[in-house]
Amino acid sequence: MTDYTHQFRAAVVQAEPVWNDLDGGIDKVIALSREAKANGASIIAFPETFVPGYPWYLWLDSVAWQSQFTVAYAQNSLEIGSEQWRRLERAAGEIGITIVLGFSEREGGSMYMAQAVIDDTGRTVMTRRKLKPTHVERTQFGDGDGSDFEVVDTPVGRVGALNCWEHLQPLTKYALFAQQEQLHVASWPSFSLYEGVVNALGAEVNVGASRQYAVEGQNFVLAPCAVIGEAARELYADTEQKRQFLSRGGGYARIFGPDGRSLAEPLDPAEEGIIYADIDYAGILAAKNAADPVGHYSRPDVFALHLEKRGRLPKVTAEQVRAEAPEASTSSTSSSSATEAEAQPAAAVL
Repeated sequence: MTDYTHQFRAAVVQAEPVWNDLDGGIDKVIALSREAKANGASIIAFPETFVPGYPWYLWLDSVAWQSQFTVAYAQNSLEIGSEQWRRLERAAGEIGITIVLGFSEREGGSMYMAQAVIDDTGRTVMTRRKLKPTHVERTQFGDGDGSDFEVVDTPVGRVGALNCWEHLQPLTKYALFAQQEQLHVASWPSFSLYEGVVNALGAEVNVGASRQYAVEGQNFVLAPCAVIGEAARELYADTEQKRQFLSRGGGYARIFGPDGRSLAEPLDPAEEGIIYADIDYAGILAAKNAADPVGHYSRPDVFALHLEKRGRLPKVTAEQVRAEAPEASTSSTSSSSATEAEAQPAAAVL
């Protein structure tokens, strides 16, 4: 049964990553998680590829020029189940907060734009990969598949996550709505690239995508967003033109309610920090009374969505991480959550 009486505080990060520094990035994740917990938060959400930082060099010059950064980036990407991963799990459990992390996942010699949910007991509940990297991201990152496309049960309710322009994919969004998602993490890298030149890469469109997701799905949306500071520009912008392309700031972290309202005062785009909102799931019921596109406001006799859950890629799963942990949990797993999601009424997912 889905609980709509739950109330809690959520935290959303707007901060600059520790570029190409895996251990330093994890230090920052843990420090921000401690800060959020001290301010009463039960869950904290981080930007896209916050560890080890979004690879902005992909947008700035030729593939030949980019190659100087690729090995270091891969070396500092995060392996699921590694000691660094265990450190994150231990921290989540010790702090007592659910962490939703955006990271560059390395498996073997390949990388993926990944997200993970680690609950407040230190249990990895879910890991997923961006289904289709955007534009030049495809020169470095591989595709995900449907095997990890799920909404999972957590201590703060049913949580789903997407990266960046996955929020422009109507079928992708609908597949999460249909799994009775209550809290959605919309992870973004920052909105500072080509500022004022290409609107589709800017804040107005993409903040709007986060808000629209909340309204369409009648859920709460946590939208973390990274910041570009001088450290990023010194690393990746070796000419004045590149410095103009990669401008400072770009942080537009937001929290939206199921009726589209902004629930937190935004920070300045160049400011690092955490924004907070108090979440009450009763608001979902109020919003769905008017329009529920996977319930009373749907037409399953006219439209049907097929979600292919069979995986095509080898990967370390959340279940494997738990099974290999020194003290493996025997509580419910993400696979059980997936089973529940697949068992939704035919009107929701077909």
